Amino acid sequence: MAVVSPPICEFGLKAIDFDLEGVDGRRYTLADVRGENGTLVIFMCNHCPYVKAVIDRIVADAKALEAEGIGAVGIMPNDTEAVPADGFENMKRFAEAHALHFPYVIDRSQEVARAYDAICTPDFFGFNADLELQYRGRLDESKQAPVAGAKRELLEAMIGIARTGKGPDGQIASMGCSIKWRVAA
Repeated sequence: MAVVSPPICEFGLKAIDFDLEGVDGRRYTLADVRGENGTLVIFMCNHCPYVKAVIDRIVADAKALEAEGIGAVGIMPNDTEAVPADGFENMKRFAEAHALHFPYVIDRSQEVARAYDAICTPDFFGFNADLELQYRGRLDESKQAPVAGAKRELLEAMIGIARTGKGPDGQIASMGCSIKWRVAA
């Protein structure tokens, strides 16, 4: 398991559209998940210990952000042949077990993950109402174990984005498992 960190926010980068299958049987586009005041795109998966360690906080923060007019989507980018634990049926079980209230979709071709330049799971992309990137940081200082009293960096940044359209200057990159890219034939 390679542990990596994505680059810091490239402010103003426009969100890229997608059309991906959700665990609920629906297809979702960026327009479907877009919030009035912002959108959170989360590259995540089922097997990553970093995601497992923070999934309950991701769910809670995404729920709190709904009240701020921010939509969210979880995109699973991994090669499911290389990592069967991230397969679609396991995604359904994961979504149910963690009561995901936002769409959890699969990027079978990995084209969306590549277009976003996603690096790891979890990798957070926070966009303002104009779909301009304003946050590419971590959830909080936790890695594979919760840190008591940790500042809720993602939540606070996204609330600020919803209210002002701007993300914080000081952002610390997320850390997680590298995306499992399909080997080119």
